[in-house]
Amino acid sequence: MHRWIDKATPLPGASGMRLLAVTVDSWHSCAADLAAGGGRLLSLWAEGSDEVTVFAAVIAEPVVLVIALELPATSATYPDLEDLFPAAARLQRAAADLCGVRTRDSDERPWLRHTAWPANYLPLVNESAPASEGPPLPEQYPFVRVAGEGVHEIPVGPVHAGIIEPGHFRFSVVGEKVLRLEERLGYVHKGIERRFSELAAVDGVRLAARVSGDSAVAYSWAYCQALEGIAGAPVPPRAAWLRALALECERIANHLGDLGALGNDAGFAFGLAQFSRLKEQWLRAMESALGQRYLMDFIVPGGVASNVQPDRLAQLAACATGIASDAVAIRAIYDEHAGVRDRFAGAGIVTPQLATQLGLCGLAGRASAQAKDLRADMPCFPYTELAVRKVVRTEGDVAARVAVRFDELQESARLIAELANRIPDGEFHAAVAPAARAGLGVGLVEGWRGPVLVALRIGADGRILRCHPHDPSWQNWPVLEHAIIGNIVPDFPLINKSFNLSYSGHDL
Repeated sequence: MHRWIDKATPLPGASGMRLLAVTVDSWHSCAADLAAGGGRLLSLWAEGSDEVTVFAAVIAEPVVLVIALELPATSATYPDLEDLFPAAARLQRAAADLCGVRTRDSDERPWLRHTAWPANYLPLVNESAPASEGPPLPEQYPFVRVAGEGVHEIPVGPVHAGIIEPGHFRFSVVGEKVLRLEERLGYVHKGIERRFSELAAVDGVRLAARVSGDSAVAYSWAYCQALEGIAGAPVPPRAAWLRALALECERIANHLGDLGALGNDAGFAFGLAQFSRLKEQWLRAMESALGQRYLMDFIVPGGVASNVQPDRLAQLAACATGIASDAVAIRAIYDEHAGVRDRFAGAGIVTPQLATQLGLCGLAGRASAQAKDLRADMPCFPYTELAVRKVVRTEGDVAARVAVRFDELQESARLIAELANRIPDGEFHAAVAPAARAGLGVGLVEGWRGPVLVALRIGADGRILRCHPHDPSWQNWPVLEHAIIGNIVPDFPLINKSFNLSYSGHDL
């Protein structure tokens, strides 16, 4: 593994980023060496028009190696990485839909297209789509069929009840026991990656924050890491500490919402009521201290959008401490409730071995013994000063994923109190002039769901040539297909919620 890293050059953005150009012949062997050394795939994407470059970002602590493979044309093929990193399968299909480059002897079914555009149109290559002769005909997507006596299919979605985003789930079952689940996502396709190419680099942060709204802080921070790295623009220390504060605030808000929804899915409406109360209390505290209930525009290039007064910081920390105390009491009720225990324990198990094999990451990974958290393993400033305590369980079931949320809520409350007490005085923003430099930068932040990566290429005029935002749900959605096997269909909503993956993060 190290022979590849030694050949790599530093890459602007998050600390530990390296870039290595490889050939078609060494693409797979390089990835194989990284995988053999415990490397984990962070993302895979492509860029270019006449000539296309495929990138794969692999975390090989203490560095992230971005391997780049130049191909002569969109019609060229390259070796498949699915045998090394199962999560690569859908990423490669998405790259084919957007840029036209395909892997050899791999799944050629479309992942994002859904007949939303003609098969010969490439959104990140062609300037405009060919004229349409009418509405597209419905596509017969070839789901994998399961044969056998008594086997039948239950199609669910893509349209769901309430405000949930679209996603199709095809269950193959006997009775109520699930034999196989196949997902299909990307139905909305917001065109985010194409829209980035129409923006100036300093304006792209607003779009980055809206890739997946529940992770606005993680995406905007990762975007700014990449931009500031390219521009060579240092961030004032106070701004960096405020960014970490916002990231922990986002983690608490999502954990509170999930813990209530999981209680409700287990038939325990009391849990939903209590955690809804606490989340609303927390969102009001965030708005009072940071100016927004959901921090879509708090992190900006060069720092943060507004300063935070000491008395507001103290109030925010006190609110976090109070919510953490209430959560301890509610957790005792969850643990003692026989019905909740019965629904949580043993449901949706992902063994540590399977989690390692499939690359399960983030919160769900830590519930299956994957002791990985960038805030502790590859900390950026100011996490280098905070000694984050990783929360890890080994059971890998719904109960474990709930327990991780409870414990991480406590840790985030502790971190917020420490951050509020230690945030230094000084400027909260510095000017960034990306037009002075051009190039590729990569940002990487541990969001509440897992690692969030943003790869950004800027032209000499300060405009975005390519921006690829990556959500950790790409790694974890395929694992959900395994987690439901052997469970009954009515348990799927609960198991699905225990992962709580992003639909929006796929609609790029």
